[in-house]
Amino acid sequence: MTDLIVLVVDDDFHVADLHRRQVDQVPGFRALDPVGTVALARQALATTPVDLVLVDVYLPDGSGLDLLRAVDTDAFVLSAASDSGTVRRAMRHGALAYLIKPFDSGVLAERLRAYARSRNVLDERATLDQEAVERAFRILHAGDSGGASPSRAATAALVLEQLSGSEERSAAEVAAAIGVSRATAQRYLAQLAADGSATMQLRYGAAGRPEHRYTRR
Repeated sequence: MTDLIVLVVDDDFHVADLHRRQVDQVPGFRALDPVGTVALARQALATTPVDLVLVDVYLPDGSGLDLLRAVDTDAFVLSAASDSGTVRRAMRHGALAYLIKPFDSGVLAERLRAYARSRNVLDERATLDQEAVERAFRILHAGDSGGASPSRAATAALVLEQLSGSEERSAAEVAAAIGVSRATAQRYLAQLAADGSATMQLRYGAAGRPEHRYTRR
């Protein structure tokens, strides 16, 4: 599988390098060398195929939102700007996510994983039905849920998504699929079983040890 290529656009060298390293730590993603201006970003995008841009709003030679509007590339906005007008403009210009600095590295990692999974849904078929479109949006915006923190809500949504079919899944299988530890997957699966969103069955393997298997209710 080919890595998704990410370009970080931020004029603070230390912040840009931090985000680059955070991207590189997520399996399936590879970050290019960061750039710090709109002009350099345009140049990089014109010469190198990029899947996703992580762009700040305030750049020395212009607004990152203007760059977002002008290029045909998926983008997240990563900025300290938190006024509603800026956020609305970012949404109008096509931002797929808006993370207010500073944020925990886990939040960016989960947004990237959700982005990759959403793309997978859209790339499964040349023509999509309404269910597939809504599934792609739901995965991408899994952090919007019931007041929980974005990282916890996103993880819970990803775990539940693994139970979308009729096949039983174990904690180890879910963990491998979404990139979390087995203990984390087990904790979320147990919560889903407790609130009635999933059912749990004990299955005995060849060694005679029972394994918890989960399906969506």
